[in-house]
Amino acid sequence: MKLKVNHLVLLAVTAVSACANSPPAPDWQLNAKGALERSVAAYLQGNAKVETVEFAAARSALARTGRADLLARAELTRCAARVASLVFEGCAGYAPLAADAGEQPRAYADYLSGALRPGDAMLLPEQHRAVVTGAAPLAALQAIGDPLAQLVAAAVLLQTGRAEPAVLELAADTASAQGWSRPLLSWLGAQLVRARASGDAQKVEQLQRRIARITGSSV
Repeated sequence: MKLKVNHLVLLAVTAVSACANSPPAPDWQLNAKGALERSVAAYLQGNAKVETVEFAAARSALARTGRADLLARAELTRCAARVASLVFEGCAGYAPLAADAGEQPRAYADYLSGALRPGDAMLLPEQHRAVVTGAAPLAALQAIGDPLAQLVAAAVLLQTGRAEPAVLELAADTASAQGWSRPLLSWLGAQLVRARASGDAQKVEQLQRRIARITGSSV
């Protein structure tokens, strides 16, 4: 399945008018979009080498525009894939662009770090707003149709201490359905930590067997 990076990123890059008389999209748009999608897919599948090459290609295409907002959105997309995989390391590539990136990228960067400012929820992509503002985070999560966006939102809930066990289950199921081994292992690991903390030996063994099947290791 081809990954569609559409939950946050290159609206300015990928938007092509529906008008029949519209000129074709410039090559840089198509090249950036394709490379960014491939880089995110490679990361989620655990292929770091391909991710690095494809992201460099996407960034190179975007850099030709001189637009900080587009570069910032690409960097945030890369960081979002890491957050979806429970890699909370900040977004170093975005930081040098922040001053010129605009309000929406800034709000999304804050969201990824679990530090969204009060009142900034409306600056987020629409499907993430209810995760921040709603009283039922699980229901808001279930309503997100894009798998990557759903994993990002689940990770934000985990960072902010709002992830009930069903959130972890949903995130693992979503990653599994997409065949995304990197986030799947991370979410199973998070479940394993909770199972151990609660003393649920049966759950611990079940999770260990599942992790072993993915990694090819023995329990």
